[in-house]
Parts: sequence; structure tokens; C-alpha cells
Amino acid sequence: MSKVTKEMALDYHREGKPGKTEVVPTKPYSSQNDLALAYSPGVAYPCLEIEQNPQDAYEYTNKGNLVAVISNGTAVLGLGDIGAMAGKPVMEGKALLFKIFAGIDCFDIEVKEKDPEKFIEIVKAIAPTFGGINLEDIKAPECFEIENRLKAECDIPVMHDDQHGTAIISAAGLLNALEIQGKRIEDARLVVNGAGAAAVSCTRLYIALGIRPENVVMCDSKGVISKKRTDLNRQKQEFATDRDITTLAEAMVGADVFLGLSVKDVVTPEMLQSMAENPIVFALANPDPEIAYDKAVASRPDLIFATGRSDYPNQINNVLGFPYIFRGALDSGATTINETMKLSAVRAIADLAKQPVPSVVNAAYSITDLRFGRDYILPKPLDPRLITTVAPAVARGAMESGVALRPITDWEAYNEKLRRLMGYDNKLMRRFTEEAKRNPKRVVFAEANTDNMLQAAVMAYNQGICTPILLGNEEMITKRAARLGLKISEIEIVNLRHDRESDRRNRYAMKLAEKRQRAGITYPEALEKMFDRNYFGMMMVEMGEADAFIAGTYSGNHSTGEIAKEVVGIRPSYKHFATMHIMTTKRGTYFLADTMVNQDNDEDTLLDIARLARYSVEYFAHDPVMAMVSYSNFGSNCECECRTVHNVVARMQELYPDLPIDGEMQVHYALNRKLRDDSFPFSRLNGKEVNTLIFPNLSAANTAYRMMLEMGLGEAIGPIQIGLNKPIHFIGVDSSVRDIVNLTTIAVLDAAVLEKAGDCILDK
Repeated sequence: MSKVTKEMALDYHREGKPGKTEVVPTKPYSSQNDLALAYSPGVAYPCLEIEQNPQDAYEYTNKGNLVAVISNGTAVLGLGDIGAMAGKPVMEGKALLFKIFAGIDCFDIEVKEKDPEKFIEIVKAIAPTFGGINLEDIKAPECFEIENRLKAECDIPVMHDDQHGTAIISAAGLLNALEIQGKRIEDARLVVNGAGAAAVSCTRLYIALGIRPENVVMCDSKGVISKKRTDLNRQKQEFATDRDITTLAEAMVGADVFLGLSVKDVVTPEMLQSMAENPIVFALANPDPEIAYDKAVASRPDLIFATGRSDYPNQINNVLGFPYIFRGALDSGATTINETMKLSAVRAIADLAKQPVPSVVNAAYSITDLRFGRDYILPKPLDPRLITTVAPAVARGAMESGVALRPITDWEAYNEKLRRLMGYDNKLMRRFTEEAKRNPKRVVFAEANTDNMLQAAVMAYNQGICTPILLGNEEMITKRAARLGLKISEIEIVNLRHDRESDRRNRYAMKLAEKRQRAGITYPEALEKMFDRNYFGMMMVEMGEADAFIAGTYSGNHSTGEIAKEVVGIRPSYKHFATMHIMTTKRGTYFLADTMVNQDNDEDTLLDIARLARYSVEYFAHDPVMAMVSYSNFGSNCECECRTVHNVVARMQELYPDLPIDGEMQVHYALNRKLRDDSFPFSRLNGKEVNTLIFPNLSAANTAYRMMLEMGLGEAIGPIQIGLNKPIHFIGVDSSVRDIVNLTTIAVLDAAVLEKAGDCILDK
């Protein structure tokens, strides 16, 4: 993980609209009639219905999809008792995770009250607003009493995630680790270091799964919690041992499992070596575990090791659980989150890790064959199957235990609803970023003398995505960086006019003249072109002195595209290149082509665009389901553009008989599966959700994606170049820093693929 600086974090939280969440209307509100229905007098009718039957609140209000994240700020992350207001950014962040992972609306509520009794009364008083309550960052031992009372006195699900989230995820990992190590849970000897809320909850859940209480030793900062001690609170007394031991080192001798929820470096290699054969160690102190990963695996090759960190195998991450647990609880109308539901979540998460891993997950972690074993005992947080696995399991648990007021009867429809919710989480860009950071490349930024491009280059460098090379005047760029508060002392600047490598411009000119001599380019002409940022930067890539190039355009992309074709050329077996935008929306991820390059497409151009889009969608670890759109349906209009699209569909179907592609069709038929299947049951797309749209011309494609952006219907990644021999990408200099960084990430991935394949890029 790249270093997060104070400036980066503060800018993230305050840029645009301060904070991380907002409230948006879900009903029409444009007319006076809409407002009369939304408020007075129309709103009186649902009020009266709810008065007669309180459960109708789930039908007429947002209660059934609304969770409160509530804290008094007494145990915020590793910051301690910083107070309710200071904890608000954390609670907003938790609300964001609920939304993006499970589509759950969430309000963060910070209560300035440390007295448990008063805190309980406050939360009870506001509980009718919500369908569930996620207690967060409340210190022990008060958190136990607060949660128990609220669970008993509220008729909605209440869960303190600091306790149960870690317990559920680590318990799933424990089941799988024991299976891999060939151990029975009832025989396992467990040592727990730490006696706070999470440690107590984990141990209780492990016992519910089969760990024998007599096989548990818990330690706190004073050593082993034994029955001889007189300083134990009620929670610690529950786990006091009668064994004659006092130190963690003594407790570790012969242990099968170690669970750490304490502080870094309290476990030594010698302690691990004293454990039983094939030990299991969950060192969950954050950010630094109880023993460093390298030390642990070196001291015990037979070890299964897990931490709370994403840069080591087997991350114990609460995000695997809480969004989907609340999703299942809300959808089934559960009045509580009970042991049956928690155990259902544990087993669902554990079982998912044993299933074949989809290609999108392998791609996310740059692993070609991720499979159940010592380094994969839990699903990855980016696994899209979590919502459709954990939420139904929790809902079934609620129904089996008799706490579901709205039992689910149509499971197929429910799973379809959950699949649609996957689109809330932009896993795709996070996957690309993590992959790029594993193999950063040298990226040339053409317009480093503009604010956005310079900021994007520095941000990509700070995040570990790339090694930037800035084209421009050193003095001007340095002054601009100072004005923007950017540190660029470690970033290379290349001044085309006064290049330190005196012969570089000559070398580039000679190479370009040699390459283009049959196109009438002479050496003097080529040398003159080397004063152009685009020519010079692209030649750096062509000559292998950089890996990718980001061109900044001020208006159209035509001239930049022509230079790219001239310098690096189009891939073999194609006559055209194109661009694609990836749109991430609430409904899922869509690929749109060609959005920036080819204006009026004949059949051959459109065929190349479709072929390139197919290859690119597969490259991004998706199975392409392609619709070629127009203003007619399957030959209903015989005008030139419609005929062109119609003919290209036929050619694509002949080239790729197994590819789900069809058209020409109007866009609403492409995106509305039921309407399309009912109207055109013969289509190759029958029963499938389209994820790739090929437009007949540049105007249609460019307008479509820009309308989606301006209306807030999705977030764009692109324009992504598809079809050139080298990673040459171009984007408007007025694009946001975020968009430029995203495109840089794609360029790095392109360069990594090129490096791996050598000079022979697979053409399909």
C-alpha cells in the first residue's frame, strides 16, 4: 500500500463537497404534483397506514434499507478516545462502505455521551428511523452492556462490528485453516492475546463453533488471565484458566492456534517454534502484527499465517462480512442479528474460499491460479460473489431461527437483486490500481506544465502507480509545483529545447525518418518534429526509453491520434485503432466504443472497433456480451448507417461464432433484457445482460458517455486506447486529476502486458 500523506487525506475529504456521503432523492420531484405526493397532503396516507400497521414503514419509507453507524468516539481505530466529533470521518467512511459494497443507505450518528445508560436511551429513542444499527468504536467493557441492552430493547438488528465483524471473518478463516492443517476444532488448543471487545467476541464465537473452553488461554497486558487473579472484570472471568502458567510464552507451548488482537512485536519466533505441529497464527494487530510476516513464515514453514493487512496473504478484513450481514438481515426483516445468523455468515464465507476463483479475482491480485490453500483461506475483498453468498446465508439464518418478519420466498429474484447491487462498488478501478502498483512503469506526461496533468503525475507517483517523466521547462514546472504544494524533487523533467542528452533528439529523428521514409518523411523534417511534445514523448516509448505516454489534448484528438499512428503504428491485423470508455454505474460496468477517434465509420472501421472492443473487454477480465446499437432493430430501417451496423454484426458472428453479439438494435433494447427477450427472442443475447456497446459513429458514442457523466449516472475510466502497438493514451488537459490518474493506471497495465508478451501481442 502506498503511503497516505496528511495532505492527500485532507484534500480527499474536503475537495468538492466536504465529507464522503450525501442524500439524494429517489422519487420524482419536478412538478407541483410530485411535491404534493411527497409531502402535504399526499404524505398523510402512508402515515395513517403505518399508524395502523407499523410494519408498513418498510413498504412506504426507506427504513428497510437504512442503517445507522453510531459511535461515541471512545475507541476510534487506533486513535483511542478522541471524542464523538473527531470520530465522524471514520463513521462517514463506514457509511460509504455500506453503500458501495451492499447498496445500503447509511447515516453516521456521533453521540456526545460516554455514560452507557444515557447512550442507550439516546440510541433507543432514534431507533425507529432505521432498519438496523451498526455500533462502532465504543470502548470495552461498556460496549458489551450497550450492545446487549440495545439488542434486547430494540426490534431491529443491532451489531457492534468491532466485536462481531472480526469474530465472523476470523472464524471463517479458522475453520478453513484447521481443515488445511488436518486438525479438529474440538481438539485445537487456542491462545488469545488481548482481552478487549474483539478478542472476547472472537473467543465466544470460536467456542460456539466447537473450541472447548478448557482449551482456551487468554492473555492481557498483565499476562495470562487465570483464576488466581483478583483484578478481572466479568468478561475476563469468563475465560480465566486454572492452568499454572503466567506468561504468553508459557501459554504458546503446544498451542495449535494463536489469535492476536493486541500490539505489535509481542510474539517471538521462539514462541512460534514452541507451538504444536502445523500451527495457525492470526496476528491481527494493526497496522503492525504481533509478529512480522517474514519472521513468522521463516520460523515455521508449516505455518498458516493471517493478518489484518492487505499486503500479506490471508487478510482478516471486516468488509468481508458487515455489509452483507446487514444486507441479509434487512432484506429478511430480521429483528436481531443472532448466533444462527452469525454462524451462517461464517460458514458461507468459509465455503466461498473453497470454490473456484473467478478470473476477475485472479486478475485483481495478479495471480494466475488463486486457490484454496495455506495462502488463501478466505475470499478476497474484491470477490464479487460475496454479496450473493453471504447475504442469502444470513437471510436464511434469520428465517431458520424465527426472527425474519419478511421471509424471502423467491430466491432467484432475490439473487438477481443482489447481483444488480454489485454495481455500487467500483471494484474494477481498485483492482487496476493494485495491479499497476505491483509493477509500476515509466510514464511520460506531455503537458506537465498544466495544473491537472502535473498534479496527476505527482499523485500517480505518490501512490506507487508509475515513475513519471515530465515534458516541459524545468523552471516553469518547478514554479508550478511550488504553487500547488507538490514535491517533485525525485521526478525526472525532460526539456525538449535543452535536453541534457544532447544526441537524443537526433537519435529519435533518425529512427522516425527511417521508419517513415516511404511516407515521404526526411531526416530534417523528423528532427523538426522532435520539438513537438507528442512526437518526442511517443518516440521515447517507441525507443524503449519509457513505457507509456499520456498526451494532453486541448480540443480534438485527431492530430494526436495521427501522430500516434505515425510513430508507434497500429497493431497487426487491424487497419484502425479506437478508444473505449469504461462506465461504472449502479447497474454494473459497461464498455463503450469508439468514444474519441473514428468519426464516420464504414464497415471495415466498425468491424475493427468491434474486434478491438471484444479483445479489450476480455483483457479487463470480463466476458463480453456485445450489442451493436443504432436507431433501428434487426433491419427495420434500411438507411446506410443501419445497413452498415447490420452487416458488421453478421461479420462478427461469422468470425466469432461463440461470441454473444447481436444487433443492430436501439439502445433501450440493448440495456433492457426483459424488453429485448420479449420482443426479439431469436437474439443471440437472449437471457444475457449486455456489458459492451458498440456505437455506429463517434458522435453517438461520445454523446452517450458524456451524458451519463453529466447526469451523474456513472463514473468513467478512459478514454482507453485500443489498437496501437504501444501504450499511447490521450486525454483532455481539463480532465480531472482523478481521471488522468485512472488513465495512467490503464497505461501502466498496458505496458506490463506488452513487457510480458514481448514484441508479439496477441491479436484476436
